[in-house]
Parts: sequence; C-alpha cells; structure tokens
Amino acid sequence: MTAIATLELHPGKERSLLRRHPWIYAGAVARVTGRPAPGDLVRVVGGDQRFLAWAAFSPASSIRARAWSFVETEMPDDAWLQARIAAAVARRAALVARTDARRLVFGEADGLPGLIVDQYADQLVVQLMAAGVDARREAIADALTAATGIDRIYERSDAASRQREGLPSREGTLRGALPAGPVVIREDGVTYQVDVLRGHKTGFYIDQRDNRRLLAGLAAGRRVLNCFCYTGGFSLAALRGGAAEAWSIDSSADALEVARAQQSLNHIESPAHWIQADVFDALKQFASERRQFDLIVLDPPKFAPSVQHLDRATRAYKQLSLAALRLLAPGGRLLTFSCSGAVSVDLFQKVVAGAVIDARVDAQMLARLAAGEDHPMSMTHPEGEYLKGLMLGRL
Repeated sequence: MTAIATLELHPGKERSLLRRHPWIYAGAVARVTGRPAPGDLVRVVGGDQRFLAWAAFSPASSIRARAWSFVETEMPDDAWLQARIAAAVARRAALVARTDARRLVFGEADGLPGLIVDQYADQLVVQLMAAGVDARREAIADALTAATGIDRIYERSDAASRQREGLPSREGTLRGALPAGPVVIREDGVTYQVDVLRGHKTGFYIDQRDNRRLLAGLAAGRRVLNCFCYTGGFSLAALRGGAAEAWSIDSSADALEVARAQQSLNHIESPAHWIQADVFDALKQFASERRQFDLIVLDPPKFAPSVQHLDRATRAYKQLSLAALRLLAPGGRLLTFSCSGAVSVDLFQKVVAGAVIDARVDAQMLARLAAGEDHPMSMTHPEGEYLKGLMLGRL
C-alpha cells in the first residue's frame, strides 16, 4: 500500500476544520509531506501534528483539499464510500411519494465534496466536480448501483468548476447504455421530459420542486407570467393548478419546443403562450401594453458566477424585479429567485427591497423560498446554499 501523504497547516489555520468546514485553501497549507497525486487521500494535521481530517488532495485548485472525514479512525475507503452514499440515498426515500426525480447526493451537505447525483426515473446522472470524487468514479458508480438498484448512469461533469480543479470536461456513460431520448419523470401529478444529455444542469431543475408546488397552489383562476421559463416547469405546474392562462418567456427556441410538447403530454388545454424573447425586452413590451399578471415568477440564470460579478448581478436582479413589480396586479404575488451562490440571502433581499422602493408599490415579504429537502445545507458549510428566493405580495 502506498504511504498516505500528510498535509500540514499553518498555525491558526486549523480553526475552520475544527468547526468541520470541509474546505482547505492553499494559503492555509504549510507543507505537504509525500507526493500525493490529484484526488489522493491525505492526512491533514495542524502545526502541532494533531490529526484534523482525512481529505482529497487537489494541487491545481485554490481549494487545496476537501475533507472526507474528521474522525481519525474513519478511513475513507471504498466500504466507507459505499456506506455514505447509501445513507444519502436513504435520506431521500420519502420523496418517492411525490416524484421519481430526486437529488440523491448533494456534495458537501452529504459529506461527499464535489459529488452531485440526480435520479430521473430509472436513470442516474452524476457530476464529479472535484479531484477526490473524480479519482473514485468507478467506486462511486458501484456504490450508486448498490444503493439504488439502477445500472444506467450518465456522467455530466461539464461545469466550469472542473476547470478550477485542473480537470477536463467529461461526459459519457459510466454504466449501462446511452439514454435513447428524453427520460419521462413525474412530479406532483405533472409529467416532464428530461434531456439528461443536453439539458441545463443535469437535465432539469429538481431544486425548484417545492416552489413549483407552491405556485400550483396559488394559481387557480389567475394570470401567470413565467420568466426564464426553460422547458416550462413552473408554467405547467401553474396550469395544472388551474391557472386561467400562462405566459412563458425564454430565449431558447429548443426549450420552448419541449415546453409545448410537455403541455400536450399533460393534456393541458388552458391558454398557454410560449414566447421566444429576451426577458428584459419582453417585460418592457408588456409594460408598454399595460398588461398585468396575478402571479409572476422570476427564475433567471446565474447572474454572479463569482464575487467578481456581484455588482453586475445586483443591477440585473434589481432591474428585473423592478420590471416585474410594475406588471404585478394589486393582490398579486411575485416569486423571485437567485441561484448565484455569491449572492447572499441578505443581499438578495436588499436588492429586491430597492426594486420595491423604486417601483413605488406597497409590498410584503410573505415567505423566504429555498431548494427542496433533497438539497440540504450543511450547517458548517453555508456556501452550499445557492438557491434563495422571496415571495412578495403586492397590496
């Protein structure tokens, strides 16, 4: 067995690990003893040589290592990995009553940094976003099949975070055959088609499940506007919930084609208008036509990939919220979201509050919105909370 390398921290840099935060930044590392390859297991110690964690080494990343375990006797071998994946899958078991689309593993929140696993019916999609899980891809695939009984696993390791790890983009089958076409899933009585090969993220926005159900419960008899609708998840939920009509805007013709097909698949006959346009331009046009809506959803793409983009992102969020508020009928509700991890909950609320002031309307915050229970946030890793939202009611 190859000797395990040791990663020693500068004095005082052990505090975050003692609080069980899993990331070790390059500036915290005093020295590395041994020659660990990317993804190799390393023993992390403080300046006093006291054990702190077992971690996966990532020499090309500013996050130099990610902790697997904080217990010295808990060696992260294949059996440990299989047990941890099985536990993560078991925690999502209750969701099968509502849907056959679930996030089975959510990275650091499940003690598996860099690993994302989504289930779409009898298809699994994985993202290996860090050197540690990339080095264990075969063991992860074996563990997933053992935990779920599913032997169709497709890899979508194509996000920009892999570049920061010094890893190439990778897509392809890990187990089983290539999906022959869209995977059909069901969620709260609505049927969706998921393109796991080319769709956004791993094919679908599983994280918005609870918010789609919230919208459906508010929709009966109301006029709905869904901005950045993608393949129409919120729109279809609202129409199934009895919306009088739904207007849906996206810049992608391909996504809107899928949305129309899904409307037919669900036998929805209520008026649905699928508009290919830039959302900002469409909202200006609606304002010039003095249109109003009872329910508006703003679910834009990530405006702030990093903190360097915060100023630009906050301006965009404010402009978008301001335009929507001017279209919201009295008594109406606005569901507005940010999926930018760099934008905190507090900052997002302040930006939306500024839009309310500039719109010269009276509005109440009725609820804070977040991802579903299969996207938990570790209490020692708040960076994992990327999706945040607000539901406002106009007086």
